Amino acid sequence: MSSERYTISQEMPKRVDGKGGEAGVDSLRDIATDFARYLIEFPFGDIYARPGLDLRSREIATIAALTALGNAEPQLKVHIAAGLNVGLTQEEITEAIMQSMPDSRRPSTACLPPGRYLRPTDRLRPG
Repeated sequence: MSSERYTISQEMPKRVDGKGGEAGVDSLRDIATDFARYLIEFPFGDIYARPGLDLRSREIATIAALTALGNAEPQLKVHIAAGLNVGLTQEEITEAIMQSMPDSRRPSTACLPPGRYLRPTDRLRPG
């Protein structure tokens, strides 16, 4: 029996991450069914599906937050690809990264060159 929350969350990974979103969850489904379900329901059914921000705005916020953390490079790569997938431009992503740097006070943010993940060949590559 599927919950309404789970049903709502089914299409969101495709809208946000393209093919990469499905691959990440599918890789866990056989070994950790409950965990895979949680990975879909919470971020996509509860957060991404909320009204108030469009997907572009959500990805800008996420990219800026991950940059400010300074230690989330794999997640940053995923969200830069997702940002491109939902229509952000390379310039918008670069500006989001730059905007987060002064307030993060972390030297490691200066080591996250946006061009590293903005190459067209990396656009839809998962993880």
